Amino acid sequence: MMAPKPETAERSCIVTRVAQPPEGLVRFVLGPDGAVVPDIRGNLPGRGVWVTSRRDMVAEAVRKKAFSRGLKAEAKAAGDLPEMVEALLLKAALSSLSMARKAGLVVTGFDQVTGAVGKGGVVAVLHAREAADDGRRKIGQAVRRRLRATGALVGATEETDETPANAALWQQPPPSGPKVIAGIFASSEMDLALGGANVIHAALLAGGASTSFLKCAAALARYRGEAPETDWTAYLS
Repeated sequence: MMAPKPETAERSCIVTRVAQPPEGLVRFVLGPDGAVVPDIRGNLPGRGVWVTSRRDMVAEAVRKKAFSRGLKAEAKAAGDLPEMVEALLLKAALSSLSMARKAGLVVTGFDQVTGAVGKGGVVAVLHAREAADDGRRKIGQAVRRRLRATGALVGATEETDETPANAALWQQPPPSGPKVIAGIFASSEMDLALGGANVIHAALLAGGASTSFLKCAAALARYRGEAPETDWTAYLS
């Protein structure tokens, strides 16, 4: 009898045929009505196929009718399947952000975020899509001041403490510092997850719920093509 495959076994994308860990893929199964169903959590029953977790790859799978071949059955893939996957990833990220808030690990507001960064223990800073460049710049300066104070950053000056004006994601060096994530959520989406009004800036403190959020947020950003191929939680204890 063959031993079961470990959970970390690589899977092959039905579009590229390239094998990679499941974290970089989205699983799909066949629903009772023959429709292709995204399995974001990877735990739905039945035969599944995997697609590289990028919007263009899912669209290509739909265009090439790759689901029917992979599932070995007539599969109906909706034309808006790429948007469905993104909506599910967004929902998962906002849900995990809400859980981090309930765990007491989220601070919101410009002054509160700047103060939390100065005290240390912040693992990530979020800027809403509507955040002004000046606010992002000043919080970036606070991050660098903290890193310089701890000896983790040498040589940066206040004049160079800026994020790119239109960046969807900016992750400042060194990698051991807080992840600064700009533009992945609209303010209204952050309001919904954090139970506030007009939330523009937020900071996440160290803790399991924050780590879970960062994994979900990275998955969403990668799917949209807004993040490098990196593990946002690699340097968290």
